[in-house]
Amino acid sequence: MFAIIGGSGMTQLSCLEISRRQIIRTPYGEPSGPLTFGKMKNEDIVFLARHGHGHTIPPHAVNYRANLWALHALKPSHVISVASVGGIRADLTPGQLVVPDQIIDYTHGRKFTYFDKTDQRVTHIDFTLPYCQKTRALLLQAASNANETIFDGGVYAATEGPRLETAAEINRLERDGADMVGMTGMPEAALARELGLNYATIAVVANYAAGRGTNVNAIPLTEIYAVLEQAMVGVRNILEHVVSCHGD
Repeated sequence: MFAIIGGSGMTQLSCLEISRRQIIRTPYGEPSGPLTFGKMKNEDIVFLARHGHGHTIPPHAVNYRANLWALHALKPSHVISVASVGGIRADLTPGQLVVPDQIIDYTHGRKFTYFDKTDQRVTHIDFTLPYCQKTRALLLQAASNANETIFDGGVYAATEGPRLETAAEINRLERDGADMVGMTGMPEAALARELGLNYATIAVVANYAAGRGTNVNAIPLTEIYAVLEQAMVGVRNILEHVVSCHGD
């Protein structure tokens, strides 16, 4: 079974043959919404909208622990996150797709670990490579098979949100080595690692980051949704080929 977490622009998976929806409760509360089960290319799929079905949950308020715990209970072979980002690097223009290989965490105040109890042994996880290399390779091969252009590698800067960043903040992120900026990459990636999930991300560049490209003075938010709508066609194409690659 594949698990897919949809972000902004993907509150539902139109290529999924839906069989049922199920509310799953966890020790960490309820996930963002019911899990949607179905098939894609005869492969079992479970889909979860990170921000809720109506896109009502802001990035800082997502119950990441419940989301990942619920998916982990289903024992998926891979977890694929779809997330929208702002492009910092010059070649990451609106509409581009990226499979990031590194992440920098600038979030704060979020429930970021399952290992926060004082009655258990202190546990550390290795996070040198924050994304599963097998899942990344699967995504890249699927993109190639689907004839979809995708960038291999990039540093994702995870910020708190829900506001977008200032131009000065983007300059700082660039100096830190970030190629793109988003609000949902953490703690999702770290929680997936704590649970031993094979997790990777398809990042969709929705806009130039603040102060970049055509967004020197402001980010036209109304244009972001049009970009995402078009880019998600390519994302769905890749996801369908992921299933095909996995079956080979």
